[in-house]
Amino acid sequence: MKAENLYKQVTSPEGMLTILDHVSLDVFAGESVAIVGVSGAGKSTLLGLLAGLDVPSGGKIWLGDAELTAMDEDGRAALRAQKVGFVFQSFHLLPSLTALENVMLPLELAGVTAPRGAALEALRTVGLEPRKAHYPHQLSGGEKQRVAIARAFVVRPTVLFADEPTGNLDQRTGATVINLLFELNRDAGTTLLLVTHDISLASRCNRILYMEAGQFVAAPGQAPIQTPRQPSLQHL
Repeated sequence: MKAENLYKQVTSPEGMLTILDHVSLDVFAGESVAIVGVSGAGKSTLLGLLAGLDVPSGGKIWLGDAELTAMDEDGRAALRAQKVGFVFQSFHLLPSLTALENVMLPLELAGVTAPRGAALEALRTVGLEPRKAHYPHQLSGGEKQRVAIARAFVVRPTVLFADEPTGNLDQRTGATVINLLFELNRDAGTTLLLVTHDISLASRCNRILYMEAGQFVAAPGQAPIQTPRQPSLQHL
């Protein structure tokens, strides 16, 4: 994945507000990257743009050979269905669907003809096959997040975007969820982009990018943007 000179502006009562200010980055296949900063730094906005959930005011984004910023919403949606997974702080499970049906949904949207088997295997991977018939309101926070992870990985995404995935979890449950994310990142080779306030969590990634006021900034005693620990020649 690559972003070039990315910026985002929105209107506010005080006039135009700059959320992202000409941000550029490269993310390599299989890499894990943490984006760290205080609330309002632009982290979640950047993630949404990179995932094709929103469009920038300017700049370009590529996912593999596809330029997201040259696509209409239908094109971005099709690319997301094929290559992108999401894990959010608030889970975003559909309350009217069981755990199994929530995991099956992206497969059905992608046109998979027999999604049940793959969805069951994904739930098995996160240790929740016995809870497959339960609805979200019948699951704990940690179980909901594991269902969300199963849903994100069931399509074998090229890249997984995780926005504060432990924000609504206690420390022990959050550690379990994070361990699972990194295991799947390692075992499936899925690129991981993680937004977090937690420096100890960010330190588990190959690379940490620090954001402040919509720009990447240097961490204390470090270069402005760290290079990958294990750089790949293959762009995502």
